[in-house]
Amino acid sequence: MKGQHPVTMGPTGGASGRLILRRREALIGIGAGAALPFLPVRGLLTTKARALQTGRWLHGLSLFGDVKYRRDFKHFDYVNPDAPKGGRVCMSMPYVFDSLNPVPLRGDTPPLLGLMYNTLLTSSLDEPYSSYGLLASAVRIADDLSRVTYRLRPRAAWHDGRPITPDDVVWSFETWKTFSPYLKSYYRNVTRALRSAEHDVTFSFAQTGNNRELGVIVGEFPILPRHWWQGTDADGKKRDIAKTTLEVPLGSGPYRIKQVTAGRKIIYERVPDYWGRDLPVSLGRHNLNEIHFIPYGDRTVSFQAFKAGELDYFRDATAKNWVTGYDFPAAKRGDVVKHEFSQSLKATGEMYGWGFNLRREKFSDRRVRRAFNLAYDFEGDNRTLMYNVYHRIKSYWGETELASHGVPQGLELEILKSLKNPAPKELFAKPYELPVSGTPVRIRRNLREATRLLREAGLEIENDTLVNMASSTPFRVEMLSYQPAMEVLNNFYKKSLTRLGIEFSFRVVDSAQYFERLRTFDFDMIAFTQVQSLSPGNEQRGFWGSQAADRPGSDNILGIKNPAVDELIDRIIAAKTRAELVAATHALDRVLLWNEYVVPRYTAPTHIALWNRYSYLEPLPEYSDGFPSIWWWDEKKARAIKG
Repeated sequence: MKGQHPVTMGPTGGASGRLILRRREALIGIGAGAALPFLPVRGLLTTKARALQTGRWLHGLSLFGDVKYRRDFKHFDYVNPDAPKGGRVCMSMPYVFDSLNPVPLRGDTPPLLGLMYNTLLTSSLDEPYSSYGLLASAVRIADDLSRVTYRLRPRAAWHDGRPITPDDVVWSFETWKTFSPYLKSYYRNVTRALRSAEHDVTFSFAQTGNNRELGVIVGEFPILPRHWWQGTDADGKKRDIAKTTLEVPLGSGPYRIKQVTAGRKIIYERVPDYWGRDLPVSLGRHNLNEIHFIPYGDRTVSFQAFKAGELDYFRDATAKNWVTGYDFPAAKRGDVVKHEFSQSLKATGEMYGWGFNLRREKFSDRRVRRAFNLAYDFEGDNRTLMYNVYHRIKSYWGETELASHGVPQGLELEILKSLKNPAPKELFAKPYELPVSGTPVRIRRNLREATRLLREAGLEIENDTLVNMASSTPFRVEMLSYQPAMEVLNNFYKKSLTRLGIEFSFRVVDSAQYFERLRTFDFDMIAFTQVQSLSPGNEQRGFWGSQAADRPGSDNILGIKNPAVDELIDRIIAAKTRAELVAATHALDRVLLWNEYVVPRYTAPTHIALWNRYSYLEPLPEYSDGFPSIWWWDEKKARAIKG
């Protein structure tokens, strides 16, 4: 199942480069804390959980066990159902937007555009994985897993008052599959969507019995208004869902666009008569009257705006700033407060590091990629630049139960041995280990090993420059970014790479050019982030599958084409028990690590700072901080602020 889309962790964008921020964040939200549509939260499930329930109408779904909330639940436990409505929050975005149409690949849309839309299901934030009906009042999965039927709520309506119909769902599904490479891959085993009754829509699947999550994940995509997109604009021109536009679109969600200035600002306003405001999944949520976004291309400028009170929220992705940057008057007197949330570490696994474009011949040899790993002095980086705030990422699934450890055993070992396309032999004999640096002795040892591997791969140093002996060309690498603040971190890495003879450069482009170059795979290396669900499934094909590697706009940004990886993805998708899913994911994690597709870097809890005008119900849900969805404007706190 999809967890966070690989592009988003927060509206500030993460100036440290922890993100590959892409335009799909418009549909997702503010990291795992958004509690918004199209952001399913997956998590730990026990191997003893009951099987997916089929054959009867249900109010909620869970892949391997019962949902927490009964059919008659009033609201989620972590919300304040009596939270006051009012106030606003102003946040920054690290790029300029030029479209309000989330469907086509071209164009950059603003964050939280998903606030305008609804999905069939919405997720709970205090369960490992459960989804409950939003647009759908009930859902029924066939006993043989060949189809699923969603029953829409008759009162569900667009902001113009027209009802949301099964025809809207069918058209939206077909539109997303046509124009979104990611969803085309994600839903490739969904063969048809059709209106099966007055309020019912049925999805049929190519497979029966071996793809347990299809019936759940088709409840995740945003439903779009067919009648509006097939109509005409104010000038009488027919709208085109395949093109970018700054015309404010029609929605159905808890917010709509109040004001938009192209590339400069967008304001969402709460819809007082939102059709779903009294649903159990909605009570206590969507409390702020307005949500503002202003683009700041530089995080330093963004932080200065926050200190001046022009922004209410700042997601701090720089360790130095988090440790030393809050000595200004408002923070000292308590008008600005800092929060550290560990929920994101529990809710997802994350791989963050320097990623290689495997389509480039220079990175085709695993030994070369390992040499780059050996050159990274994480311990020195963490100590010198990051105040020892971070710890090293050792798995694509972080520190969760899905992370591989030691050498493969039991069912995982059986799966790896059964592969038609063999995994690296080393993984059967010893654990995958990251190089340890931090001292001159260790650094020299690692660089010697890196030099040995480069030599084995046909690369030698001539006149202090690493040269490909077959082509007599220097080994040059460009790190691409849209974040100027990344230069300091890259310069630290550059020192070690230069000692290996690698000509390493850092190039900053504007966000539009950056995302376009990612879409067309025009880069050497990037700061790569992949956020993983704790209930992985069909989305893995889009992340790592060979079929997605050369499809422009796909999420296989690295260009991985590995038959063993493809086999393991199929094993994950077809898993019939949690134990089998965990074992197959361990195997995939291990194969990804041993192939050195990424130089892993670091992770840490979520750090946010706020002007002290907001409150929430304690304790926060286990898997999300819930901002801004379940927080509310606290008028008493707001009046106490002296600034």
